[in-house]
Amino acid sequence: MSQEKSIVKEYSNGEITIVWKPKQCMHSRLCFNGLPEVFDPKARPWVNAEGAESERIAEQVKKCPSGALTFYYNDGNDQAAQADKQAPAGATEAEVIPNGPLMVKGTIALKDGQGNTSVQEKLTAFCRCGASSNKPFCDGSHKKIGFEG
Repeated sequence: MSQEKSIVKEYSNGEITIVWKPKQCMHSRLCFNGLPEVFDPKARPWVNAEGAESERIAEQVKKCPSGALTFYYNDGNDQAAQADKQAPAGATEAEVIPNGPLMVKGTIALKDGQGNTSVQEKLTAFCRCGASSNKPFCDGSHKKIGFEG
């Protein structure tokens, strides 16, 4: 896999750390529509971990449909957040989103065309329209091309 695909960025306020995997992002806009004081795509860096209370950040990050945003508490005391990171919650589930991506919920091993394997956790959005510039992941291109399926 190329080095670009393994970019992971972390933003912390001392209590919680927000983890962002840019190549996994499908640009749903839920993060900045839901908590614009933390997530601002026009700012650099685009994540301001000081912008809201840690609990509000955690609740918003949990809504990320692609799993590109995750979090952990720096003191390690949050059992639920740690369990979410370390253990799959039962069976893996796949859901076809009308006119959108294939959403896979659960931990999967993904092998690329070169035989490299990566682990995808929680939610992974796979492109169904064929227009993504980040295949096999969805980048939101289905909205631009009017994909129906």
